Amino acid sequence: MQTATFDFTGSVVLVTGGGSGIGLAISRAFLDAGATVAISGRHRERLEQALEGHPAERAAALPADVSDGAQVAGLVADVVKRFGRLDVVISNAAGYEAGPVTELADDAWERLRATNVDAFFHLVKAALPHLAAPGGDLVAVSSVSGDRGDWGQAAYNAIKAAISNFVRALALDWGSAGVRLNAVAPAFTLTELTEGVGRDDASLAPFVDRIALGRPGEPEDVAPAVLFLASDAPPYVTGVVLPVDGGTSASTGQPHV
Repeated sequence: MQTATFDFTGSVVLVTGGGSGIGLAISRAFLDAGATVAISGRHRERLEQALEGHPAERAAALPADVSDGAQVAGLVADVVKRFGRLDVVISNAAGYEAGPVTELADDAWERLRATNVDAFFHLVKAALPHLAAPGGDLVAVSSVSGDRGDWGQAAYNAIKAAISNFVRALALDWGSAGVRLNAVAPAFTLTELTEGVGRDDASLAPFVDRIALGRPGEPEDVAPAVLFLASDAPPYVTGVVLPVDGGTSASTGQPHV
């Protein structure tokens, strides 16, 4: 991954959902760019594996259930206590549920909302006061599904739309404190969450057909965009939801001919 253009030496970064998929790629990209990185997730072993090979003084695995407000407050406090500051927060922890909304179980909806929207609420509530001290950055991982509809994914579309608009509104509220809030919006990306789609050419073909660049996204495609938004490179950019989708959202939806 090319991260040499970004220098986060001296910065303290917290990544939720940092042990796998897009979060793992983001965590490693920040570490490669010189940052001190704390990653959070439910499973300590996975977090520790993600940080193997990185110096302990610049990497911390901090298990937490981000749908629990008390645990999130404790997570943020722990990062600040360990490293003395908090400069960048990446809200990446997420869940996925699909299917017709009339067939979606109540507990599935509650789980989806808690893992995505409640977790984001708890995180910004705990982290924003600390980010205001250095004039820090928060980047959320949303989705192109938050800007448009998908067949059979109404609940997920609604959840991601909430994240995208949450970011826009908070950018207004916290701009005067020197905090920039932005989001990236990937489209179909090869992660554990999308394993059920399959990895063979036949099952991927309908997705690839909608992607201008002709291939599915990889977690490593998303990470550089996150680092860009969190860096000093775009000092006048806030409240943006940046598509990182290979051109998926450039289409009107007409068939590829």
